[in-house]
Formats: sequence, structure tokens, C-alpha cells
Amino acid sequence: MQYILAIDQGTSGTKALLFDAHGDVHARGFVGVPCTHPRAGFVEQDANALYRSVLDAVAQCLDRFEGDKNGIAGVAISSQRETVVLWTEDGQPIVPAVSWQCQRSLGICERLREQGMADEIASKTGLLIDPYFSGTKLIWLNENDLRVSTHIASGTALFGTVDSWLLYRLTHGAAYLSDYTNGSRTMLMNLHTLEWDRELITRFGLDGLQLSDLRPSASDFGSTEFEGLLAKPIPVVSMIGDSHAAAVGEGCLKPGLAKATMGTGSSLMMNVGAQPQAPAHGLVSTVCFATPRRTDYAMEGIIISAGSTPAWLKDKLGLFDDFAAAEQAFTDYDNGGVFLIPAFSGIGCPHWKYPGGAQIVGLNFSTSWQHLARAAYESIIYQIKDVITVMEQAAHVPLVELFLDGGLVQRPFLLQYLADTLNRPVSTLAMSEISAAGAAALASLQLGLIASLDANHAERPVLRHVEPGAGVALAAVNHAQWLRWIERL
Repeated sequence: MQYILAIDQGTSGTKALLFDAHGDVHARGFVGVPCTHPRAGFVEQDANALYRSVLDAVAQCLDRFEGDKNGIAGVAISSQRETVVLWTEDGQPIVPAVSWQCQRSLGICERLREQGMADEIASKTGLLIDPYFSGTKLIWLNENDLRVSTHIASGTALFGTVDSWLLYRLTHGAAYLSDYTNGSRTMLMNLHTLEWDRELITRFGLDGLQLSDLRPSASDFGSTEFEGLLAKPIPVVSMIGDSHAAAVGEGCLKPGLAKATMGTGSSLMMNVGAQPQAPAHGLVSTVCFATPRRTDYAMEGIIISAGSTPAWLKDKLGLFDDFAAAEQAFTDYDNGGVFLIPAFSGIGCPHWKYPGGAQIVGLNFSTSWQHLARAAYESIIYQIKDVITVMEQAAHVPLVELFLDGGLVQRPFLLQYLADTLNRPVSTLAMSEISAAGAAALASLQLGLIASLDANHAERPVLRHVEPGAGVALAAVNHAQWLRWIERL
């Protein structure tokens, strides 16, 4: 039997899994990684720690694997996307990695808008001007950190998203590559040519920056032995951004199928076919996935705060001791007229507002902590509804079904309220490590272990399928009130 070693490097940790060609998991490893917050709005990670977490997770996975390691045929890498890593040719980071969550470039974004660049950036890259994307972080670093500006000026700064950083280290500098999905998140790649846009790079003042070669998500990306963890090098045959990998894993392989990753934040992505759609309504246009034979595009909406909102009530405000109590509150209580606007780092698509902090509205003397807990979970649902609404309008494609992945899908009460609010069916697959599974499917396709992505998806059982129920009317009333509060921001 042949296996794919899949790496899923995320914001909070790294997973390593061994899949067979049917998508079954034979071993797992996990290592956590921290974020640091050196200043308000700043979020960083240690790039070397990210790399070490990969090696440690792979070591765990291989130790737990009872099969023949000689059967490991290829490596797949799924990774967090817009995080900026800058390093020198010898593989040493120049500065800490700047997380996708970091808001330090808000001022840069405002300046680019004032310069009238919004339409050009949107038409070329499919993206909005926002701190979320790598380009504005790079401009900030170049203008505010002497270490970075010195290396860029001398042509010795290598830029990459996390995928290319990991690949560079895993191949000892032999492979400096990225895939189209990760490139499409940088604000530097032309979505139509699938190449770096040199005109934008010049206008951003980043001419001396070294950039990786770009390839389809399923490609030959070099080989690695994981610093001796494997007896011989094996090929890296897929690299893809984690949300895009989840779209593949969920089976969003044709227009109208969408997925929502419900974690700390949330990424909603709908396949729109073989041609990119113009960004609109606060959505971005992006590459969904790519193989040597096809490139699928998607519309995506970003929700900045999802699972982090109830976690904040628990960890920072101490309103409840465990999530089971909050989940029971959702079942036993309505929201009592309370709405939580989770603008901790701003409200993402389609509103893109930065009111300077989160807000809890509709409080009165009868409000209890249970109302607040329910409002926190409802805020996740309403943000998903807002994104899906504009997604259908922009793509001119109705949502057929929404597939869900991420930690929050373990809460059945949320799935029913989401189906009611969307008035569409929602489903979750039995596989929980869906980003790793999507990356592994692309690797299996590249190696010829599977005939097609559709065939791979057909083997994955559905864990839950939820249809809209009796709560559709009440959910519509609550969502309308949510929108009225959002308009006041």
C-alpha cells in the first residue's frame, strides 16, 4: 500500500497525517505553535518554530505508524496563507513571521486607497486593500523595519508565505516555490496570468524583493527526507493554502458548492468555475485549486472572528467555565435581544468595518450570561449568512449546499441554526482533518494513485446532513436585527 504524508501547518499548530489513496488515516501527529502580540494589533509567530513544529509533528506521526514507511510515496503541504515570512538565502528569518491576523498595516491600506489603487489592485489580484493580505504587511515592514529594508534594497530578502518557507527549509534551499492558491493571497500575483505582477510590486516599492516560482497546487515541488526522519527523500507533490485545501477536501469541485471553515476565524469559499469573477460586495476573487490540467477559481469571504468570540467570553470575561455550559445556554435560551458584534480586529466580508473594538448591544437589566453566550454563537452564523448572500449575488450562482469543517462543527445546535438562517442544507464529513485530506487528494492525483478528485470525494462519508427546519422564520427576524446593528457601526 502507498501513502501520502500530509502536513497541515495552521495558526495554532501543525498536524502530520498519513493517508492512503482511499483517504483513510493511518497515523497522526500534532504540535502546537504560539502567537505573540508585541503591540496592540500586532500578531507574530517564530518562523523557525513553525518549521520545527513540522519536524516534530512528522516525527510523532511516523512513530505511531504501524505500516511500511517505504510505502510513503509523496508529501502534501497545506498551510496558513497570508502570513509573511522573510528570510535570507541561508534559511535564516530576517524578522518574526507576520501573521495573517496582524493589523499593523491599516495605515498603509488607507494610503493605498487615497492613492486610488483600489480598482487596480482588485482587477489584477482579485483582492481588496486590507491588512489581511500579505502585500500591505510587506510594505509596512519595508518602510518601518531597517533589517527588512536593508535586505530588500540589496536583493537578499526572500519572501514567501508559510508553504514556500517550509519547502525551502525542508529541501535545504533547493526548492524556492509556491502554488497559485497561496500566491493569490499576497496581493502581488496577477489572478489572470497566474504570475507575479511586476507593475504592482514596483508601485509598492518592493522591487528588490525575491519571489518564488509559482506552480499549480498539484505539481513537482522537490523532495525531502525531513532532516533524516525518512530513510530517503520523497517527492513533495502538492502545496495549497489551508482554506483551499479544505474546499478540495469537502468536494467543492464544481460551481455552486461552497465550504465554510469554522475555526478561530472563518473562510467561506464557493467554486465559481474556470474563470475568475470580479470581486464585489466585499468578497475577494481567488484561485480555488489548480492541477496541471485545470485551474478552478472561487469567491471567498473572510470572517475575522468566529470561534474566537465564545472563547473570549470564557477565557477573558470568565462568563462560563467550559463550552458545554455555553452550548446548553444556546439550547435553553434565546438571545434576549442581545447581539455581540465581534469586531475585535474588525468585521470582515461583506462589511469590512473597523469600529475600534467589539460591541455588545441590546443589554438590559434582564440580560444574563446565557444571553451573551448565545449571542456569541449567533454572531458566527449571521456573518456566514452575510457572506453567502453576497456570494450568490456576485457569482450569479445559487448556493447548492454548504459543507462545514473546523472545530465548531462538533456543535450540532449550531448546524441547525445555520441551516435555518441560510434556508439551505448544510453538511459535515466524517473526516475532521479536511485541509490535510484535500492536500493529500491532490498529491494522490499527481502521483496517479487516484483517477480523479471526484472519485476521491465519493469515498468520503457524510457525518451530518441538516435541512432547514421550523426555525427559519425566527432566524430571519434575528438576522434582520443583526444587520440593523451592523449598519450603525
